Amino acid sequence: MNALRSLLFYAGYFLAMLVCGLLFVPVSPLLPLRDRYRLLNLYNHFIIAWFRLVCGVRYDIRGLDRLPSGPCVILANHQCEWETVYLQLLKPPVCTVLKKELLNFPIFGWGLRLLHPIALDRSKPARAIKQVLVQGKSRLDEGLSVLIFPEGTRMEPGQRKRYTKSGAVIACRAGVPVVPVAHNAGERWPARHWVKNPGRLSLVVGEPIETAGRTAEEVLIETEAWIEARLAEISEVPRPATPEPAIAEKPPL
Repeated sequence: MNALRSLLFYAGYFLAMLVCGLLFVPVSPLLPLRDRYRLLNLYNHFIIAWFRLVCGVRYDIRGLDRLPSGPCVILANHQCEWETVYLQLLKPPVCTVLKKELLNFPIFGWGLRLLHPIALDRSKPARAIKQVLVQGKSRLDEGLSVLIFPEGTRMEPGQRKRYTKSGAVIACRAGVPVVPVAHNAGERWPARHWVKNPGRLSLVVGEPIETAGRTAEEVLIETEAWIEARLAEISEVPRPATPEPAIAEKPPL
């Protein structure tokens, strides 16, 4: 049954992508950035609703009232594709930090390019860190929020990796709050398997973490502790212990 549901889901998924590519992407460059987000995010709205309807998923979304009115840095755990779709709708317009290879996908990548993401070459980590810091602050100054997955890559439910601090550094330099987000989407939408799983998908938005007068390390420690505590509450897969500290990042001056 889950396999049949998943096949139906992907039929709608690719049909929606085709419609978006034919109808929305060609006209989007003619629109102001905020209107461009509204148009292209119709695809995101459909995928989120279609996934719930077809795959038997129940959403438990909490804390949306905690989102600040101004731009912020959203830091979320990363498990699968679902959160990359949903978090675009959390506080639009939002600029996402992503790997540049995604921009090469037909239709999907074309739409991404129009949303001014920060596309990184992960084979050049030092350059990527500098790019995140410079372009991230620039996007915030323009009034956009910035979405970063501090684990740096997708992590299977039950796995854990030390968070990187680039998102906290951007927030501190721009003087905007960090909004922590925790979810268990990978338990419903496995990253490495096409069959989707019915059940509850929980996402929790935390209170904004102020950055004024604080170091990036302090902000990151608070953010990671909050996300991990919420994951321990909402996850069906047990959370592991804190990983060993990674080599400290050295952001450029």
